[in-house]
Amino acid sequence: MEKAIIGKKVGMSQIFDTDGKVIPVTVIEAGPCVVVQKKTAEKDGYEAVQLGYEDVPERKLTKPEKGHLDKAGVSPKKHLKEFKLNKAAEMSVGDVVKADTFAAGDHVDVTGTSKGHGYAGVVKRHGAHTLKATHGTGPVARHAGSMGSGTDPSRIFKGKIGAGHMGVDQVTVMNLDVVKVDPELNMIVVRGAVPGPKGGLVTIRSTAKVIVEKKGDAGTSANPQKASARVNPQKASARR
Repeated sequence: MEKAIIGKKVGMSQIFDTDGKVIPVTVIEAGPCVVVQKKTAEKDGYEAVQLGYEDVPERKLTKPEKGHLDKAGVSPKKHLKEFKLNKAAEMSVGDVVKADTFAAGDHVDVTGTSKGHGYAGVVKRHGAHTLKATHGTGPVARHAGSMGSGTDPSRIFKGKIGAGHMGVDQVTVMNLDVVKVDPELNMIVVRGAVPGPKGGLVTIRSTAKVIVEKKGDAGTSANPQKASARVNPQKASARR
């Protein structure tokens, strides 16, 4: 990946583009992050950097964490994450990564922890079908129902949907557009929704998707032999 940074989800809002259209956006407080450790191909077998984010009192660190940060000469950090960046070899311990690493128009993948919903039933957790809410249903309208045969195979296969703990999963939303970057406020604004609650930790990195640039307006062709290039004068859209 080319770029990466750690941040916090501030919340959702909306902005207007030059055409007056509403764009739903998520505001992320990104960085500043400090390079705490550098992995090299000679020593570790791969190249990467470990970024530290958000200052924390020293008393809240364990002795191994404190020793790790003291070795790098970095103030106590709450979050540490490693990224395999293309230019990791050019970075050094102590370098600061800020929000202006990204720019408007970049495509990013945002990873966060989804909201927790506690212990949820099969209907809420998996969208299972409910029984009809009429006479004769009884108190089992939202139950899971039959699980399968009894004699053969005499068991429930792994992966069967059911009630259980819902949420608090790592979720990645891919290929979001960066709409705005404000280095002074350490703010990155992306189009669309980002997983997690307000204040939740997120990581932003260059998208793994292959971006295909548009080469022209859809549905038009410069070839007069193609139907899309021929204009039917009988149509109202062709008459001025």
